[in-house]
Amino acid sequence: MEINIGKPGEKINPNLFNDIAKNVAKVVASGGDRVNKATQIRKFYDEIVLWDSKVRQNPEKFDDYLPFIRMINAKAAYARGRKLVDDNFVDLIHKGLQQVICAQTLHTFKLFMEAFMGFYKQERPN
Repeated sequence: MEINIGKPGEKINPNLFNDIAKNVAKVVASGGDRVNKATQIRKFYDEIVLWDSKVRQNPEKFDDYLPFIRMINAKAAYARGRKLVDDNFVDLIHKGLQQVICAQTLHTFKLFMEAFMGFYKQERPN
């Protein structure tokens, strides 16, 4: 699974919120009925939205917030340990958060996750 949210100042890949998000949603949806339930994945999306909102209100605090944003990786690992999500979802979170280096890249990742959530609901309606 490959996602590239880009670097600050770069144009966003026109396929990021469509083809790439759709393909990632298909991969994560293939995990089976017992993992990657929409309600569990929504919790991670909601936390990313929360941090994006905080950063957009106080961009100068991004560096202070970044350790807590990256801690979402640990939360995903914990959810994996409890068999609530699978390796594909943990990989998605890790690869996305790894690229978050400023307010702009966090916002792009949030938008990617928004698109992913829409396609995920299509791939796994219940």
